[in-house]
Amino acid sequence: QVQLVESGGGLVQPGGSLRLSCAASGSSISIYTMGWYRQTPGKQRELVASINSLGRTNYADSVKGRFTISRDNTKNMAHLQMNSLKSEDTAVYYCNAYTPPSSSSWGQGTQVTVSS
Repeated sequence: QVQLVESGGGLVQPGGSLRLSCAASGSSISIYTMGWYRQTPGKQRELVASINSLGRTNYADSVKGRFTISRDNTKNMAHLQMNSLKSEDTAVYYCNAYTPPSSSSWGQGTQVTVSS
């Protein structure tokens, strides 16, 4: 089972940028689909972006054109570059590693707050 640790969250003004990182250990992420999810109080966790083992990416409509997911299998890391941040992007962001049929690991989350 892979262990994940997120970093890079913080407070940023609207229009600003942040880069989240997800460091994996315990197993190579090369076969995993890596995903970033976010959650706000009282709401379900939602997919923000994912990248599969072949590098194919998928984004929520709300972040298309602003966020970019990437992976570096040599460093066992995944990243989420977030630009043009909006107040509605405020959430706890979680990293996920998934491989079928049922292996899924989560990090502890990192808070992103977009506020002036």
